[in-house]
Amino acid sequence: MNEDPRLGFLVAGVQKGGTSALFEYLRELPGLQLPAVKEAHFFDDETIDWAAPDYHAYHGLFADDERLRGEATPIYIYWPNSLERIARYNPKMKIILLFRDPIERAWSHWKMEYAKRKETHPFAWCIREGRARLMDGDRSAPGHHRVFSYVERGFYGQQVERLFQLFPREQCILLRSEELNAAPSRAVGQICRFLGLPSPGDIRPRTVHAARAAAYPSRLEERDRALLSSLYRPDLARFEKLTGWNTSFWTRNWP
Repeated sequence: MNEDPRLGFLVAGVQKGGTSALFEYLRELPGLQLPAVKEAHFFDDETIDWAAPDYHAYHGLFADDERLRGEATPIYIYWPNSLERIARYNPKMKIILLFRDPIERAWSHWKMEYAKRKETHPFAWCIREGRARLMDGDRSAPGHHRVFSYVERGFYGQQVERLFQLFPREQCILLRSEELNAAPSRAVGQICRFLGLPSPGDIRPRTVHAARAAAYPSRLEERDRALLSSLYRPDLARFEKLTGWNTSFWTRNWP
């Protein structure tokens, strides 16, 4: 019987950074308990009365046993007030984050939404004029959007700065999605040590939610890369200062 049903960890981002594969890897670990379906979307739910939140339904996603509970909803790192709500829920929460080249992340995000038919405009328009659509999103989160945030979700420095204001650095683990793809055993092993679990042993790489085959009306053009590079470089400098990372593993091939 679990007397404290609170979750102990969250995979909080980033979208299109490999969180679906990580969710599947973590679900197979005997010491962890995750919901049957990825993305509970609890802390970004604007229909909840956050002055007096009811966690009963959220905890109902889990069996009543002693395993460490967690879930994976990658919008949490991006959505306003999500991290603040998490900190109030459990100030000792451990936060897991995967980061991907933000240009490639934006492109992958657009392809996903276009394949789902939530997006109808070409990529070049979306990362330029289309950014104005963010003001037409959820009224409780002006300037943010669940679908059209191709550019904005890549400002990692902004997001991590807010994260570290709410959670001690030692409660957060930041990994590159490229590391998870190339060496999942090593990456998941790091996460297990972070969560106080034994090493998972050998993990076979898998691809989850690969880009759908579709007649995309766009390619990732050099001028699009140049625009995104100019937008992201100042923010990545902040990201490097906060994390100690050298992001040249992404930027060395940028325009």
